[in-house]
Order: sequence, then C-alpha cells, then structure tokens
Amino acid sequence: MNKPYIADNKPQKVTLTKDKKYFFCTCGRSKNQPFCDGSHAGTTLTPRPFTAEEDGDAWLCCCKHTANAPFCDGSHKQFSVEQVGKEAPGAAGD
Repeated sequence: MNKPYIADNKPQKVTLTKDKKYFFCTCGRSKNQPFCDGSHAGTTLTPRPFTAEEDGDAWLCCCKHTANAPFCDGSHKQFSVEQVGKEAPGAAGD
C-alpha cells in the first residue's frame, strides 16, 4: 500500500492562516482531507508539511497527483468519479 488513493476528483477550498504550519495528506486515506490524520501509517507515504505564505483561501489537491503539492494543478481532471476512493499510480508531487 504505497500508492495514494484518489480522495476526490476535485480540489478542496480551504482557508489558510499566514505563517501557520499544515500537514498535507499525500496518501489519500485521511478522513480529514486535504490534511493528514495519520492514516498513512503502514505505508511508505508521509504527509507534506507546508506553511501558509498568506491569509486566505486556497484550492488544495485531493487527487494526490498534483505536481504543485499541496495546491491543485488540474491533475484531477484525468480521474473519474468511479476512481475516487481507489488506489492510483503515482504520489503527490511525482
């Protein structure tokens, strides 16, 4: 179980706080998407820490295939609703 799950086939809008540290889920198993809840335990996947550069809304990746983690880059468009919740090739940032 070293491949991410597609948590969703669309990004999630979140409100970030400047200078606050967040842990972005890269495994897709978290019940607290798009943030880590420790569900990666037992895999080789780990959360990606990031610090918000400014206050405001951001669209974070939920397909786990963005090249700009944690932010959405449109990669989710390749996944269907039937693929949500299933394992997919690659990892966030690959």
